[in-house]
Amino acid sequence: MKDLADRYLRHLGAARRYSARTVESYADILSRFLSWSSELDDDAKMTVRNIRNYEVYLMEEKEEGPATVNLHLSVLSGFCRFLMREGVLDSNPVKSVARPRKPKRLPEFYRSEDMEEYLSQTQFLIDDAEAFMEPRYYRPRLHRCIINTFYCTGIRRSELISLTVGSVDMVRRTMKIKGKGDKMREIPLVPSICQEISLYLQQVKSMVGVERTPSDPLFVTEKGRALYPVYVDRVIKSEFKDARGFTGRKSPHVLRHTLATELLDSGADLNSIKEMLGHSSLAATQVYTHNTVERLKKVYSNAHPRAKSGGKNGS
Repeated sequence: MKDLADRYLRHLGAARRYSARTVESYADILSRFLSWSSELDDDAKMTVRNIRNYEVYLMEEKEEGPATVNLHLSVLSGFCRFLMREGVLDSNPVKSVARPRKPKRLPEFYRSEDMEEYLSQTQFLIDDAEAFMEPRYYRPRLHRCIINTFYCTGIRRSELISLTVGSVDMVRRTMKIKGKGDKMREIPLVPSICQEISLYLQQVKSMVGVERTPSDPLFVTEKGRALYPVYVDRVIKSEFKDARGFTGRKSPHVLRHTLATELLDSGADLNSIKEMLGHSSLAATQVYTHNTVERLKKVYSNAHPRAKSGGKNGS
């Protein structure tokens, strides 16, 4: 079975063109299943019964969550489809195994007060004209600009990385975004983020020493290279590590949720938020209404007289 697994992994990389990271993840999952199934007495490892037992093993003995278990089952299902094409299996046993349900989680978001406090404490990076061009200020200014861009636009991490100098129209105060499926959209920018990006670009020009073209990456590292996903994730974690109020998950996506929640709370309609975020359907945007409802429930329970008294005695 291991030889077949190795052939399947090579197939993913060569024919399906999966990334090396994805193939590595698949290899780890298949290795874990094969290690577990090596202790079975029967020779037929890929059976409905064994897949079900493996699911129970992951949930009860390894205490894996529904998302991880579903990932394992998806990888095994793909492997079974490969075995069917190879004539090893007649059917896919994973299809007969019930998947664990993921608990519905409300989107996390940061409080607007905490975001404003962070931006206020780092405002000197924008206002200090004397130290503006000093190289030692480049990294903190870049970090703040990345976070503020996420907060003001709600774009995805991949969208931020793909931004170019030409993506920002300072005159019209708009930003062109290449979203999922290479779909383009244009979103408005508030004056403050336009000013911050403009100042940042001035420092990049001074640091690099040459005029930058519209096709050059908007955000670059200290060495002038384009950003990459891990770099962006580290920026969010490092900036919010010691900042007050940021106790939950620290990621670009939470900043995206934060903008959506604030827009909804401020009265923006769902269709406008959908266009801003680049959602393909309104259903993806409606999840943010649950945050507003939950907050309304807390306000109601704390303020309404019948809620406070439990509704007793007609009070």
